Amino acid sequence: MALNRREWLRQTSLTGGLALVSGLGFVQTLSAAEKKKFRPRPFENPIRLSSNENPYGPSEKVRQTIVDHFDIACRYPYQYGDELVSLLAQKEGVTPNHIVLTGGSTEALRITGLTFAANGGEIIAGQPTFLAMMDFAEKWGASINWVPVNEKLEYDLQEIEKRVSDKTKLVFLCNPNNPTGTIVPKNDLVDFCRSVSSKTIVFSDEAYYDFIDDPGYPSMISLVKADKNVIVSRTFSKVYGLAGLRIGYLVAKPEIAMKIKANIVAFTNVAAIVAARTAMEDTEFYNFSLQQIKGGKQIIYKHLDELNLPYIPSQTNFVFFKSGKDINWLNQQFKAQGILVGRPFPPFTDWCRISIGTPEEVRLFNQKLSQILKA
Repeated sequence: MALNRREWLRQTSLTGGLALVSGLGFVQTLSAAEKKKFRPRPFENPIRLSSNENPYGPSEKVRQTIVDHFDIACRYPYQYGDELVSLLAQKEGVTPNHIVLTGGSTEALRITGLTFAANGGEIIAGQPTFLAMMDFAEKWGASINWVPVNEKLEYDLQEIEKRVSDKTKLVFLCNPNNPTGTIVPKNDLVDFCRSVSSKTIVFSDEAYYDFIDDPGYPSMISLVKADKNVIVSRTFSKVYGLAGLRIGYLVAKPEIAMKIKANIVAFTNVAAIVAARTAMEDTEFYNFSLQQIKGGKQIIYKHLDELNLPYIPSQTNFVFFKSGKDINWLNQQFKAQGILVGRPFPPFTDWCRISIGTPEEVRLFNQKLSQILKA
């Protein structure tokens, strides 16, 4: 029999307070004013820690912006999209002709794969990684050349470059990588992208770029500015908390951007465009999100250390850890306990990806993980 929220909270002992991560500012209990400002998602059954969504937002400012622009919902979004493109170009230090606005970065990945690799083209990608580009391109006749990650779960850049041939149309990097949470060392990244982009197009998926701890870590937008054959994708889904509105963008040199624009299907919508504009200005929410995610990771790390479970220090808003249990079995066990966790990522079938949630969601995950592994 399904439990109501009050019964569920009582059974999982969540009413006793939450741990505070010293020095990180991880808020254990939000005040009424903070809940209004930062909009933590409702505590539901099941809780969904499976899709790397920001557990906060849209912020109070973004919500008010959407309400204020209901009157233009009858309009097509193109004019308003042009205004956002200009702002994004200014932010990234490029011209508007370098920007392609998309319905989330998933559309950006899919359309890029279709544009350059359909009908027999090859995409080289690490394994495991985010599959949106490769899965879609395969349906349109592309072939995928998979390169396993190394023992540190990092990209094998030497092997990837070695495999580039005349039939290679794209090299895909998800950096930070999903699901491993790893990043390419910054000097290696720049050297690799410079070298490979002279042979084919390098696609750098930077959906999780904002979560990288090193403030000096380079975005490959710097190589776009240098007129290299590099495409960078960014999204408003993660740190900005707008996953449900579907808005993202690409940065590429104009001739590449023009080819991708010709294949755009979904585009985006007026609500997403005005929300993105306000989200870019809402630095308070942006910094709060980063702080909370960082603190949530530390709480999960601490618990995994207590359980002697290996994990990869993450440069994202999720943690990839080795449970030692088959992921399909583990998924079912967590689901029975009211938690959804990440899908299988072959060949790492005894690893699990867990998204960072609100403090109460993090505590529940830790508690249930202990119970499942002791059963």
